[in-house]
Amino acid sequence: SKREMKMRKPDSTKVQPLKSEQLLHIQDHDFALRPGFGGSPIPVGIDVQVESIDSISEVDMDFTMTLYLRHYWKDERLSFHSNKNRSMTFDGRLIKKIWVPDVFFVHSKRSFIHDTTVENVMLRVYPDGNVLFSLRITVSAMCFMDFSRFPLDTQNCSLELESYAYNEDDLMLYWKHGNKSLSTDEHISLSQFFIEEFSASSGLAFYSSTGWYNRLFINFALRRHIFFFVLQSYFPAMLMVMLSWVSFWIDRRAVPARVSLGITTVLTMSTIMTGVNASMPQVSYIKAVDVYLWISFLFVFLSVIEYAAVNYLTTVEERKQLKKRGKALGMYNIDAVQAMAFDGCFHDTDVDIDLTAFSDRCDEDETRARAASVSNVDTTRIKRKRSLKGNVGRIILQNNHVIDTYSRIIFPSVYIVFNFFYWGLYI
Repeated sequence: SKREMKMRKPDSTKVQPLKSEQLLHIQDHDFALRPGFGGSPIPVGIDVQVESIDSISEVDMDFTMTLYLRHYWKDERLSFHSNKNRSMTFDGRLIKKIWVPDVFFVHSKRSFIHDTTVENVMLRVYPDGNVLFSLRITVSAMCFMDFSRFPLDTQNCSLELESYAYNEDDLMLYWKHGNKSLSTDEHISLSQFFIEEFSASSGLAFYSSTGWYNRLFINFALRRHIFFFVLQSYFPAMLMVMLSWVSFWIDRRAVPARVSLGITTVLTMSTIMTGVNASMPQVSYIKAVDVYLWISFLFVFLSVIEYAAVNYLTTVEERKQLKKRGKALGMYNIDAVQAMAFDGCFHDTDVDIDLTAFSDRCDEDETRARAASVSNVDTTRIKRKRSLKGNVGRIILQNNHVIDTYSRIIFPSVYIVFNFFYWGLYI
């Protein structure tokens, strides 16, 4: 009766299809199968808009990119009647109910679809069954880098797209608009790299168990900024090498000064080399920056060795002179320069010095001087004033070893030649 029909409650176990699903006839087809199943492969066009390159990691050898990935294909099962021939646009809720291409990123480490404020997915269906499927994705993928020219290198990376389940017999993946299918944001920039070019290409990938697959490539070339490394590595290394040359102009008898300068420059070069390699992967080959830093370190090290040779030869030469001037009482008559090397005091003329008495006894020499007559003291002061200028020049000439003389010319010349050769080779 009519009363009983009014009292009946609707069956909650039955879900009425949405108007959009009724219009697209989703209930009438099995969308687990691809369009045209059993026939020719379905063509799926791809175009990509790169929004940003978020990071490039040398240590992990990967890059992170955010992009808009768009798929184009035709599924006649989704065709609908429209008097105005307008398309219908849906969000991600309809995606799970229809067939979509299973494109994935080859060599990807991490990837996700943005979901703020809602999942960034768009589906647009046209009356004739053509479909546009767009996603906003951030993906981190491997980039096989070669650091043999680091930091004067150019890295070529690529993001590869491929169908996971459908080989070339079922799905044909291609760039929708050829070379124009890849577009980039004009404001893309990186802190350490210049983006030289973006290009799109395609190819085939073979798997022994499943066959041949269409693969698309997003290729981009990155050239590293050199100015940062010039300031942080190259320029400090140059300064340390030039600082090590200062020891060639220091008195060869000033042992603490020359040794301290050499050790300081060696340790500073070691710190620079450690800082550069700390941010780099531990590769088994030599990088360009390693060549420069190790050669610079070698120049600094050789300046220390140079002084060791000068000091040793000076000592041998002085011993021979002392033996020639030996006297019967064991006293040695040595010149002012040699006396200063032993007791640290300045002497105007050749003096008689007992080798056993040189244990920091400048005070004793001053006491003996005060004990002398006043006339002798005045005479000595007058002689010192007259001969001071000539003695300074004579001391410098006598303390300038022949090795130091040649080192002042050879070290800078060889280092300049090395720099010309290095920068000409790698730039």
